Amino acid sequence: MFIMEHFQEGGWGMWPILLLAGITIFIAADRFLYVSKSKVDIDKLMSLLKSQIVSGNVQGAINTCQASPAPVTKIIAAGLRRAGGSEHDVQQGMDEEALRELPKIEKRTGYLAMLGNLATLAGLLGTITGLIKAFAGVAGVDPSMKATMLSKGISEAMNCTAFGLGTGILGLATYAVLNGMTQAVLDGINQGTVETLNLVVAGRGGEQQQQY
Repeated sequence: MFIMEHFQEGGWGMWPILLLAGITIFIAADRFLYVSKSKVDIDKLMSLLKSQIVSGNVQGAINTCQASPAPVTKIIAAGLRRAGGSEHDVQQGMDEEALRELPKIEKRTGYLAMLGNLATLAGLLGTITGLIKAFAGVAGVDPSMKATMLSKGISEAMNCTAFGLGTGILGLATYAVLNGMTQAVLDGINQGTVETLNLVVAGRGGEQQQQY
């Protein structure tokens, strides 16, 4: 009720801010859900894969990845499917899958910073128009009405400022948090791919020693 009263007092300038707030919340919720599902304990995953890959049980390692689908496990599994080829083939398989998975992780996150800035600017626009309305409205009215009209116009301006800044802070804050979460996922993918390639090479070395 309190928020609705201030929203109505803000005038037409509140509607663009409300639209931007709605888009910001939708994108933030969507990204939080996706990135949270993409997080994997990479150290635990690699400990499970290490014994399988080094012993030559590549199919078992692929099955382990498929049991917990996430961008990093999909990328590692794509490389392991080419474990019979050269190191370049393994790396190429992971790179190709990474080209499909990485854009999904970073998708739309950058829009949050833009929406935060747009909401701040929309609030500023509402502030300016509210002040123009306030000072223009008191130009030719009865002196007893000037204070009322002036306070109404300033109230409209300040409400736009408050809601614009609030939406801007929401957008920028969620962008910062999501950017950190996304970077953690990307770091895990980099660690996983490098360790997987090293394990495949180590596994081949072990097989060659057994043959001799």
